[in-house]
Amino acid sequence: MLTTESIMEALREVKDPELNKSLVSLNMIRNIQIQGHDVSLDVILTIRGCPLKIKIQEDVENAIRQLGAERVTVTFGAMTDEERAALSASLRAEQHASRGNATTQGGKAPSAPGIPQTNYIAIASGKGGVGKSTVTVNLAVALARLGKKVGIIDADIYGFSVPDMMGIEQRPTVIDEVILPVERYGVKVISMGFFVEDNAPVVWRGPILGKMLRNFLHEVHWGELDYLLLDLPPGTGDIALDVHQMIPQSKEIIVTTPHATAAFVAARAGAMALSTTKHEILGVVENMSWYTDRNGDKEYVFGRGGGEKLAESLNVELLCQIPLGAPGNVLEDPEYSPSVYSSNHPTGKVYDELARKVTQAVKT
Repeated sequence: MLTTESIMEALREVKDPELNKSLVSLNMIRNIQIQGHDVSLDVILTIRGCPLKIKIQEDVENAIRQLGAERVTVTFGAMTDEERAALSASLRAEQHASRGNATTQGGKAPSAPGIPQTNYIAIASGKGGVGKSTVTVNLAVALARLGKKVGIIDADIYGFSVPDMMGIEQRPTVIDEVILPVERYGVKVISMGFFVEDNAPVVWRGPILGKMLRNFLHEVHWGELDYLLLDLPPGTGDIALDVHQMIPQSKEIIVTTPHATAAFVAARAGAMALSTTKHEILGVVENMSWYTDRNGDKEYVFGRGGGEKLAESLNVELLCQIPLGAPGNVLEDPEYSPSVYSSNHPTGKVYDELARKVTQAVKT
């Protein structure tokens, strides 16, 4: 039998996709009306034009139909300014409670007060164009496929590319002063690209860059994470130093190509991690290692040995070699993205193995 109580109980299992909290606990379900087998209700969204409104509607309708309803009518509204402010205050209090403790919990590295308590992995390179961001997004997605809770900070603020690589078109929801990251492939993402109109250039000096990184750590509602990956700008500039100051426990992966010069330049980023920022280097990823031609033969278009030589010079493991290629997705695919490899793609399997090595290295 359909009752207000049974409907509310069923909707306790339906969550706001951005906050990962029950619609009932967020007081988003209101004005339930029942006439025979027909149900109507109001869903009060955090903001007007919520990008995930359709998913919320589908989840609500499915949950109520499972109770025996034949027709479900959902009318959307939006929280008042006062309700949003109260929700924002609740989220900030939740963040403060989870981040204020600098002790290790659940195998995760200790965090400085005010930043998420998780395992930080910075993806670094000596120069641009070696595929550092491609490695970042695919490692993150591969970790998510292993069941890990993963986030990405696109800290390459001048050269942000993660949203485009992952096929993300929506912008983050902002509730009062709390930013909700965009989720794609099970990975939460925040990027300067979300806050720049029409791919405009970013012309900022070092102190402002550091402030933006600090905001991404402090003002974004990340929730519980196992890993937070930072896609660093190439080289050894201000952002790398800011990461050291804000996240001294961060670990690093160095990305290079097999070309000798690329590996030589990447060694500087590795040397900075070892001598200046004191970050542990998990290993080296050699990208664009070879190209497989139509006959199945490998062509080493950028030379050979750069990744291995770099790993030896840093006294770390060569974690993997990734071939030159593209995922082969098509625009018509609802899961399309320009740069993310699926788990059944040969390169996707390489990233899955890289993810396993990372989980073993940080023991989560």
